Amino acid sequence: MDPELEAFIPLFPRADLIDPVTERKNFAELAAAVPAPDTAGMEVEDRTVPADPEVPVRIYRPHRAQGAVVWLHGGGFVMGDVDTEHPWAARLADASGTVVISVGYRLAPENPFPAALDDAYAVLTWAAEHAAELGIDPERIAVGGHSAGGGLAAAVALRARDQQGPPIRYQLLNQPGLDDRQETWSARNFTSTPWMTRDKVSAAWRHYLGSTPATPYAAPARAADLSGLPPAYVATAEFCPNRDEDIDYALRLLQAGVSVELHQWPGTFHGSQAILSAEVSQRQIAELAAALRRALAE
Repeated sequence: MDPELEAFIPLFPRADLIDPVTERKNFAELAAAVPAPDTAGMEVEDRTVPADPEVPVRIYRPHRAQGAVVWLHGGGFVMGDVDTEHPWAARLADASGTVVISVGYRLAPENPFPAALDDAYAVLTWAAEHAAELGIDPERIAVGGHSAGGGLAAAVALRARDQQGPPIRYQLLNQPGLDDRQETWSARNFTSTPWMTRDKVSAAWRHYLGSTPATPYAAPARAADLSGLPPAYVATAEFCPNRDEDIDYALRLLQAGVSVELHQWPGTFHGSQAILSAEVSQRQIAELAAALRRALAE
């Protein structure tokens, strides 16, 4: 474990996702402790995307930005919203110079699959159709997210490919949740890692899937064909149950002819980039932003 991160482990709550209402409250308190960057150099606007039901979004618009990313927060499909994601969405917009459209998708277990995916896809479609109004280039729209949000972003890319939806320039997948089966070495063995454990991941999938059998749109690792998907940046944490499924997904993308940048961060754990004082966290955040900036450059 990176020593700068290890010192903070006792401060992370031992969440198990058994009680979603309580966990949401704790998650919001944890997010509120993360300092947000100065947003003076960008416009920040709350909007509602027409859908059934409507989807709240928060748009971060740096000056002269033309590329955009539909950004999906983490939280095990159960926690999080545009407020808890504010420190990260604002930081990504500032560091990448990209318009960030942060999505407040519906949460499980009250709204199981495909509610969150439908919300995310509705926002992608809306962003492409309203590109002129939003001041963005419709040919330079990416999808991305962290943890459960990364899994949703991968699913949006699959759905857009299959349904001839809006063109996606790039997928930015940070420690994504991709596989409900939990059969990899890291998924089986990381039972007491900080913040995210095998049991917690399993609970998240139970809440998200409900009584619905998993499909590739729910768990992208189940997709048999990964060809024709957008180029990807995949980032993994060493001590994360998702690690091996993410590395495997990146390799399968490569083998399907998709250009991939894969970065495995040693000494880190799931979500440890929230510890902003750590040098490795600063590098993780800078790399995410740099990958997005490169991908959406003219």
